[in-house]
Amino acid sequence: MKSTRQRHVIVVDGYHIRDGDDRGFASAFRARGVLPVTVMSTPRPLAKFVKKNIWYPDDFEAVHFYDGDFEAMVKLVESYDPVGIVTGNESGVEFAAQLVERIMPQFQNVPQSAKCQRHKGEMALALERAGLPGPRTLSSDDPTEVDAWIKANGLTDRPLILKPPHSAGTDNVHFVPPGGDWLGHFTHILGRVNGFELRNDTVIVQEFLEGPEYIVDLYSVDGRHGLVDTCIYAKHDRGPRIGIYDVADFLPPDHPDVAVLADYVMRAADAVGIRNGSTHAEAIMTADGPRLVELAARYSGSCMMISGSLATGDNQIERTVRHVLDGEFRPSFELVKEVRTLWLCSDWAGPVRHMEILEAIAELPTVHSLSIPPDGRDMPVTNDVTTSLGWVIQGADDWDAIHRDSARIRELEQTWNAARAQDGQAPDTGGGGRSEQPGSAAAAGRNT
Repeated sequence: MKSTRQRHVIVVDGYHIRDGDDRGFASAFRARGVLPVTVMSTPRPLAKFVKKNIWYPDDFEAVHFYDGDFEAMVKLVESYDPVGIVTGNESGVEFAAQLVERIMPQFQNVPQSAKCQRHKGEMALALERAGLPGPRTLSSDDPTEVDAWIKANGLTDRPLILKPPHSAGTDNVHFVPPGGDWLGHFTHILGRVNGFELRNDTVIVQEFLEGPEYIVDLYSVDGRHGLVDTCIYAKHDRGPRIGIYDVADFLPPDHPDVAVLADYVMRAADAVGIRNGSTHAEAIMTADGPRLVELAARYSGSCMMISGSLATGDNQIERTVRHVLDGEFRPSFELVKEVRTLWLCSDWAGPVRHMEILEAIAELPTVHSLSIPPDGRDMPVTNDVTTSLGWVIQGADDWDAIHRDSARIRELEQTWNAARAQDGQAPDTGGGGRSEQPGSAAAAGRNT
């Protein structure tokens, strides 16, 4: 007789966006009759994600916060007899790995490898041990060591990237021009508490890479890596702050760059110990071949699960469900629709007004989904993914229609920012500019 016992899944750090009935892991597992429970790796929700409106505790059957007693948390998770333990956010990567290794080793990655999937310095060392080329990287808390490393690697007159070791979403990523002042950015980052409420104990210093940048998403089962999707994308800068997302275009699996990128990222996943679950990677195609910017052992963030589903009919969340419940492995994907994701920027901080200007985006024929804040909500200046004003997902059978609507979306965005300027709000003075197309020279080599 079939068991009538209710099944549960544990989602570690269950932050997610809402889009219609979509609730990320919560709705995907519910659709298969599995109740979602979230275990939070922190004693309270992270303020960054509460403010971003991706914390919806009511979407879960229960919410449990970690108070530092790991054995008690193990017992609590075991009491649900879960069908799986999955990572809901970058912040939960290491804690989820601890729980999986202890309770459900059949789904684990290489034991004790989570740090290499989370800390950018350890990630670079893992690539080096595996003989896989990556950007020259140093993780240090000592400016004297950084200075010596820059000179020893011939980077004195080369552009550099500085960023925190445990960041995500292009948080606090800084560009240093050739011969520029890296020490000021180093001092700014070191010791600062990031959006995950972790103190930056070191600073990552990397060589700047030239070339178009790609998203490569995998889903792995027992060490077999399946390609979920690939995008080429563009970013723009705001003064020294770089890596503000503009646009991501999904590529077909037979695109000439995809096979090379997929093979490289799969080897990078092996290098950092990933055997099961999602990998979200960003890589730059340099003149010498692909180089990893960074990767994470979790699904692609922002609205990319929604746009991925539109583009391929699948995404990393759905593959997770089928892996956990059915043991399924899928080696690649199909592109069923041309899809573009656009991110919107606010050039001013403060309560947003005139939102009817941006609401007109929803009427454009290629627009599948739009997310913008309601009129009056207090919003920061956009300087990374977390502070983006919103996003737009376009889908069509041909790129001409997408390009036409994209141009109109940017016109409306510019009109909206101009209307806010007329309200007398103080402008951001960081400078920088938006690149027009993915893979353009302006978009190349962001190491973010």
